[in-house]
Amino acid sequence: MLLPEAFSLVDLTQELVKLFALAVGGFSLAMLLTPVYTYVAYRYRFWKKQRTTSTTGELLEVFTKLHAAKFRRNIPTMAGLIALIVVTLVTLLANLDREQTWLPLAAFVGGAMVGLIDDVINLRGSGIGAAGLRSSVKFGLITLIAVIGAWFFYSKLGYTDIHVPFYGALEVGWLIIPLFILVVVSTSNAVNISDGLDGLAGGLLATSFGVFGVIALLQGNFGIAGFCFTIIGVLMSYIWFNIHPARFFMGDVGSFAYGTALGVVAMLTDSLFLLPIIGFVFVLEGGSSLIQVVSKKFFKRKVFLSAPIHHHLEAMGWPETKVTMRFWVIGHIVGFVGLLLAFAGGIIA
Repeated sequence: MLLPEAFSLVDLTQELVKLFALAVGGFSLAMLLTPVYTYVAYRYRFWKKQRTTSTTGELLEVFTKLHAAKFRRNIPTMAGLIALIVVTLVTLLANLDREQTWLPLAAFVGGAMVGLIDDVINLRGSGIGAAGLRSSVKFGLITLIAVIGAWFFYSKLGYTDIHVPFYGALEVGWLIIPLFILVVVSTSNAVNISDGLDGLAGGLLATSFGVFGVIALLQGNFGIAGFCFTIIGVLMSYIWFNIHPARFFMGDVGSFAYGTALGVVAMLTDSLFLLPIIGFVFVLEGGSSLIQVVSKKFFKRKVFLSAPIHHHLEAMGWPETKVTMRFWVIGHIVGFVGLLLAFAGGIIA
């Protein structure tokens, strides 16, 4: 453990109590705000509009058939607003640290704002198609947030190297900036793509933030660990209501917030090469969508019945709950593998 010298068991116990309090505080406040959000969402009809066209323009016949019954129930979106409020308040009041929590909190809020704009346009939109911001616009805004974060990461926090498991620190200098941007943009989009089944993204995010929280804790980065545990508390509240059949969806305001923050946390804990392992299901989801788009654009054929892969499995006859639970199992396994590699690879010394 990379704990400060003369760091006693009493000090460690106090930090653990604080982490527990942050998690409980996040969960409790989220549970208190959920009835308020639910009342407003149902009162003003924050109904999530179903996508009918893909990013390449054709009708989503398989997806529409699979989820027609769900969208007839009129399920509200933008529950990620609860997370935005709770994570921001708890961090500002109890866990604000320039070195450890400014950046992930800023990324969380920035991603949430992009998602919020997209969700509002979705709610107000009408007609056939995928209501919301154009994919290129969302990509550009998330990239802008990543660029600002990368500048702070390099210029203000002074990060210039990355840890390569079983090798050690690799000095990359200013190249840490494009690397940071790539990680944050990729992770935010992968999480957003994964948010397509009841409970799926929430459960996977809880596991991923849990593993990175433990890594940060064992590194002595208690601020980062506290941020992760705050998010876990909020996610536990969300999952309680989002498991099948979902009462509401987190929306892009939630998925982009969590995704950008997860990428930043991976960079701050020097766990870049563990991120694709711990977040393997996110990689699988994002990769399947990319493969589908490239195949349709250049080869005029589909690789999957429907993308991302969780919809492909549904189209093969898997019930929604089976897909979700089995992906959760995979998430737990790869999370544990990632934690073991953090020890073996020297990320946790």
